[in-house]
Amino acid sequence: MKAYYVKKVDKNPPYIHNLLRLAEKSGLELTENQKDFLVTVTTFNISARYDDYKMDFYKTCTKKFTKKWIEEIKGFRKWIKARHLK
Repeated sequence: MKAYYVKKVDKNPPYIHNLLRLAEKSGLELTENQKDFLVTVTTFNISARYDDYKMDFYKTCTKKFTKKWIEEIKGFRKWIKARHLK
């Protein structure tokens, strides 16, 4: 999202990790499902940063869970690159 922001806004991205806010600030039009996706992926970053959340997040990250989200993130990245970073 930060690369998209730089490409579209031509400025350094803001010092935030909220992917939905970055998308909104860069003018990226998203479906409600895509917005929900970015909110969820943002929580992964927060969960991995803070010690109290790490163990709960670790337990959530089964092989099946991780594979699903890696594929979804790759798909979203591909969507941005194909349609918006030409």
